[in-house]
Amino acid sequence: MSAPPQQPTVTEREARQVAEAAREQDWHKPSFAKELFLGRFRLDLIHPHPMPADVDAQRGEEFLAKLRDFCETKIDSARIEREAQIPDETIDGLKELGALGMKIDTKYGGLGLTQVYYNKALALVGSASPAIGALLSAHQSIGVPQPLKQFGTQEQKDAFLPRCARTDISAFLLTEPDVGSDPARLATTAVRDGDDYILDGVKLWTTNGVVADLLVVMARVPKSEGHKGGITAFVVEAGSEGITVEHRNAFMGLRGLENGVTRFHQVRVPAANRIGPEGAGLKIALTTLNTGRLSLPAMCVGAGKWCLKIAREWSAAREQWGKPVALHEAVGSKISFIAATTFALEAVLDLSSQMADENRNDIRIEAALAKLYGSEMAWLMADELVQIRGGRGFETAESLAARGERAVPTEQILRDLRINRIFEGSTEIMHLLIAREAVDAHLSVAGDLIDPEKSLSDKAKAGANAGVFYAKWLPKLVAGSGQLPNSFAEFKHEVDLSPHLRYVERSARKLARSTFYAMSRWQGRMETKQGFLGRIVDIGAELFAMSAACVRAELLRSTDDHGREAYQLADVFCRQSRIRVEELFGRLWSNTDDLDRTVVKGVLSGTYTWLEEGVVDPSGEGPWIADATPGPSERENVHRPIR
Repeated sequence: MSAPPQQPTVTEREARQVAEAAREQDWHKPSFAKELFLGRFRLDLIHPHPMPADVDAQRGEEFLAKLRDFCETKIDSARIEREAQIPDETIDGLKELGALGMKIDTKYGGLGLTQVYYNKALALVGSASPAIGALLSAHQSIGVPQPLKQFGTQEQKDAFLPRCARTDISAFLLTEPDVGSDPARLATTAVRDGDDYILDGVKLWTTNGVVADLLVVMARVPKSEGHKGGITAFVVEAGSEGITVEHRNAFMGLRGLENGVTRFHQVRVPAANRIGPEGAGLKIALTTLNTGRLSLPAMCVGAGKWCLKIAREWSAAREQWGKPVALHEAVGSKISFIAATTFALEAVLDLSSQMADENRNDIRIEAALAKLYGSEMAWLMADELVQIRGGRGFETAESLAARGERAVPTEQILRDLRINRIFEGSTEIMHLLIAREAVDAHLSVAGDLIDPEKSLSDKAKAGANAGVFYAKWLPKLVAGSGQLPNSFAEFKHEVDLSPHLRYVERSARKLARSTFYAMSRWQGRMETKQGFLGRIVDIGAELFAMSAACVRAELLRSTDDHGREAYQLADVFCRQSRIRVEELFGRLWSNTDDLDRTVVKGVLSGTYTWLEEGVVDPSGEGPWIADATPGPSERENVHRPIR
């Protein structure tokens, strides 16, 4: 066995500095969610609900009609699950339909759909096959089209976007065998050589990488004279000499996912294929994900709608003790949760997407909250559906059909959805990412106070700035419109949603006070309190979802589109959400975080190994992390471009 790869030696502080440098530092546009975390309930930023232009809606609806027909007649989801591969003819059909270019401008041969209709399309196709939804999403949301749209040169757009719109599948390559959410340790290198860069390294979990024609690759450029260096983004031809797809990964869900391990050995990439300047790769990746993340909750919304349909049909047909199981409270509460949560997830998605289309608000936090909340709640809804279906929920669709019952893939959707809590930023990483943005205003004025490396003069200056900021900010957290009984009266109809909006306003101020108190209490140790920060973010996610649900209900009421029913669903969702919020507020200060850390140290030191006795470990042999030493590949190339 070869020696393990030499990863860059990076301290904790250096890793944080790399991540911080990649953040968008400034806020040039208003953000509803950012204001919410600061205790300011800016309903005017989301209400009245923004709407797509008529021409955009017409174009979107026309494509959705074609896509629905394709999903119903050309996608065999059972076959994809059975063969663990999307048939080539299905992908060819998607190309002919223009589905590869949904988000690409029409001048490059794309469909030019808005974010709203792109997400509706993903929800639709993802309900037919989550693997196809993942393929289209990875290609357009994080693959070549999105970073080129935002950061590419005109020459790059002219060269690559027409290909991506109709024929070429793209992939995004960042993760490495020993590098996940800590990109400061990135080991893949790109060394300048004349008019080219030479790429060497190994990338893991390359979604679409097995079938891709074009790759977005993140690699580290060494710093040298005339070269800033740093993590840099490149467009790479997947068929280039020296690229080997060494393995196609298999997973518990998304069995048709074309995800693999890709090795680069002395791969020449023209300097003209570099996206942005050297060192801008991580910022490009994170900026791309700001709206790219909305594709994932889109498919979560589709999953919620399907869960609701199956729960309704099954619970009406299945009888126990003389009545349909839906009428038994234990089951009915689960159905209510699925219905109300699906309504809220769609509200969050549509609102965030329309704001992205209008580009008048900064939605980096909203998109991250949508991803976080959507992935967590969709998983819960699927889990509840399995419970509602009972033994049939655990049985495969193929087995159900073989014994004469409807082939409902309930267990499959549970497996397929599980990855969403990890994809594009795990829940734990999303908590930290959103928390960093949520406390940005505090760190911008008081950050030097809690930085141990800052001088006394820097701390004194920060103290003065903080005093001015908090003297103005803190008094505003004492009282607000949430304490006035007639606030938000326009949401008071047959069902009254105004109390929920008043609750959101009061809770936003309470959330901001809690954050301030925690910073005062823990100061520099605040960043280690990940349990606390996670709960802060989860409260913010619930408040955002409640706000979106109420605004969407009012939109539907004002347009006479199931308004009465929408108000009912929004009311139920808000009542369920408020229970969760109150529990989270309680757990901010009453929890086992300190005890948990003690136990963890004991587990790692071997104190509790006696507890592991009495079992056998069926795991195979081998290293925990695969060897990723740069060099020529010794494996067969399993790359299979679809032509």
